[in-house]
Amino acid sequence: MSEYTLSFLSVTLPQLFVQGGLFTMSLITILLVCLLFAAWKAPAWVKEIGIATLVVGLISVAFGWYNAASALEMTNGEIAPSLLWGGIKCHMVILIYALLVYLVSLIIRIVHKPRLL
Repeated sequence: MSEYTLSFLSVTLPQLFVQGGLFTMSLITILLVCLLFAAWKAPAWVKEIGIATLVVGLISVAFGWYNAASALEMTNGEIAPSLLWGGIKCHMVILIYALLVYLVSLIIRIVHKPRLL
């Protein structure tokens, strides 16, 4: 196994990235890079970029759950529970990543807040 293996997940970080979906995970990563750049050059944009990241994650999860509900509807509920939960788990990776990026934006905002004497 790789040195990046998380013991409680038994999955490497690149595998988590692929599980979440390349498009959405790449978009959230681009927003993370923009967030870090904004923290350095334009601190006023940190809040908006953090919220945008959270919204992208939530919309992606909503689309995924909608697709899961459509699959259940098409099969009249005769779908393997392990398949359904595997899909939900993959979409939770996106949500966790988006929440972590949002947490980074909150930490940056706290550090940038002016201190009152």
